[in-house]
Amino acid sequence: MANPWAGEVALTLDGEERVLKLTLGALAELEANLETGTLIDLVARFEAGKYATRDVLQLIVAGLRGGGWTGVAEDLLRAEIKGGPIVAAQVAAQLLAVAFTVPERPQESAP
Repeated sequence: MANPWAGEVALTLDGEERVLKLTLGALAELEANLETGTLIDLVARFEAGKYATRDVLQLIVAGLRGGGWTGVAEDLLRAEIKGGPIVAAQVAAQLLAVAFTVPERPQESAP
Protein backbone atom coordinates (compact mmCIF):
# COMPACT_ATOMS: atom_id res chain seq x y z
CA MET A 1 0.00 0.00 0.00
CA ALA A 2 1.31 3.42 -0.98
CA ASN A 3 2.02 6.00 1.71
CA PRO A 4 1.48 9.58 0.48
CA TRP A 5 3.32 10.89 3.57
CA ALA A 6 6.41 9.15 2.18
CA GLY A 7 5.81 10.49 -1.34
CA GLU A 8 4.39 7.19 -2.60
CA VAL A 9 1.62 6.54 -5.15
CA ALA A 10 0.13 3.18 -6.17
CA LEU A 11 -0.33 1.86 -9.71
CA THR A 12 -1.59 -1.55 -10.79
CA LEU A 13 0.73 -2.86 -13.48
CA ASP A 14 0.03 -6.24 -15.10
CA GLY A 15 -2.34 -7.06 -12.24
CA GLU A 16 0.22 -6.30 -9.53
CA GLU A 17 -0.01 -3.21 -7.34
CA ARG A 18 3.26 -1.33 -7.45
CA VAL A 19 4.46 1.52 -5.27
CA LEU A 20 5.94 4.47 -7.13
CA LYS A 21 8.17 7.08 -5.50
CA LEU A 22 10.26 9.90 -6.87
CA THR A 23 13.47 9.43 -4.92
CA LEU A 24 16.36 11.82 -5.48
CA GLY A 25 18.00 9.25 -7.75
CA ALA A 26 14.77 8.72 -9.69
CA LEU A 27 14.37 12.49 -10.09
CA ALA A 28 17.95 12.81 -11.36
CA GLU A 29 17.35 10.02 -13.86
CA LEU A 30 14.06 11.61 -14.90
CA GLU A 31 15.65 15.02 -15.45
CA ALA A 32 18.48 13.46 -17.47
CA ASN A 33 15.91 11.76 -19.72
CA LEU A 34 13.64 14.78 -20.25
CA GLU A 35 13.57 15.80 -23.89
CA THR A 36 12.53 19.35 -23.08
CA GLY A 37 13.37 21.53 -20.13
CA THR A 38 13.90 20.84 -16.46
CA LEU A 39 11.81 19.31 -13.68
CA ILE A 40 10.32 22.76 -13.06
CA ASP A 41 9.24 22.87 -16.72
CA LEU A 42 7.73 19.39 -16.34
CA VAL A 43 5.75 20.48 -13.28
CA ALA A 44 4.56 23.58 -15.16
CA ARG A 45 3.38 21.43 -18.09
CA PHE A 46 1.33 19.27 -15.72
CA GLU A 47 -0.10 22.28 -13.90
CA ALA A 48 -1.15 23.78 -17.25
CA GLY A 49 -2.49 20.47 -18.56
CA LYS A 50 0.01 20.63 -21.45
CA TYR A 51 1.99 17.49 -20.76
CA ALA A 52 2.85 14.90 -23.40
CA THR A 53 2.47 11.14 -23.20
CA ARG A 54 6.28 10.88 -23.03
CA ASP A 55 6.09 13.02 -19.85
CA VAL A 56 3.62 10.56 -18.35
CA LEU A 57 5.74 7.57 -19.39
CA GLN A 58 8.94 9.06 -18.03
CA LEU A 59 7.31 9.96 -14.72
CA ILE A 60 5.82 6.48 -14.36
CA VAL A 61 9.18 4.86 -15.14
CA ALA A 62 11.00 7.15 -12.68
CA GLY A 63 8.42 6.47 -9.98
CA LEU A 64 8.55 2.73 -10.53
CA ARG A 65 12.36 2.77 -10.43
CA GLY A 66 12.25 4.84 -7.23
CA GLY A 67 9.94 2.17 -5.84
CA GLY A 68 12.46 -0.58 -6.62
CA TRP A 69 11.34 -1.72 -10.09
CA THR A 70 14.21 -2.80 -12.34
CA GLY A 71 12.42 -2.51 -15.68
CA VAL A 72 12.89 -0.01 -18.48
CA ALA A 73 10.48 2.25 -20.38
CA GLU A 74 10.10 -0.29 -23.20
CA ASP A 75 8.63 -2.77 -20.69
CA LEU A 76 5.67 -0.42 -20.20
CA LEU A 77 4.83 -0.47 -23.91
CA ARG A 78 3.45 -3.99 -23.44
CA ALA A 79 2.25 -3.66 -19.85
CA GLU A 80 -1.38 -3.48 -18.80
CA ILE A 81 -2.01 -0.43 -16.62
CA LYS A 82 -5.26 -0.75 -14.69
CA GLY A 83 -7.38 2.20 -15.76
CA GLY A 84 -5.37 2.82 -18.91
CA PRO A 85 -3.78 6.07 -20.04
CA ILE A 86 -6.09 8.27 -17.96
CA VAL A 87 -5.06 6.58 -14.71
CA ALA A 88 -1.41 6.64 -15.81
CA ALA A 89 -1.64 10.42 -16.29
CA GLN A 90 -3.38 10.83 -12.92
CA VAL A 91 -0.69 8.76 -11.19
CA ALA A 92 2.04 10.80 -12.88
CA ALA A 93 0.43 14.03 -11.65
CA GLN A 94 0.03 12.58 -8.14
CA LEU A 95 3.71 11.60 -8.13
CA LEU A 96 4.70 15.19 -8.83
CA ALA A 97 2.27 16.50 -6.22
CA VAL A 98 3.44 14.22 -3.40
CA ALA A 99 7.10 14.67 -4.31
CA PHE A 100 7.02 18.45 -4.14
CA THR A 101 4.40 19.26 -1.50
CA VAL A 102 4.05 18.44 2.17
CA PRO A 103 0.66 16.86 2.93
CA GLU A 104 -1.41 18.66 5.52
CA ARG A 105 -2.03 16.84 8.75
CA PRO A 106 -5.70 16.21 9.52
CA GLN A 107 -7.13 18.55 12.11
CA GLU A 108 -7.64 16.92 15.49
CA SER A 109 -11.17 17.23 16.76
CA ALA A 110 -11.63 19.10 19.99
CA PRO A 111 -12.91 17.06 22.97
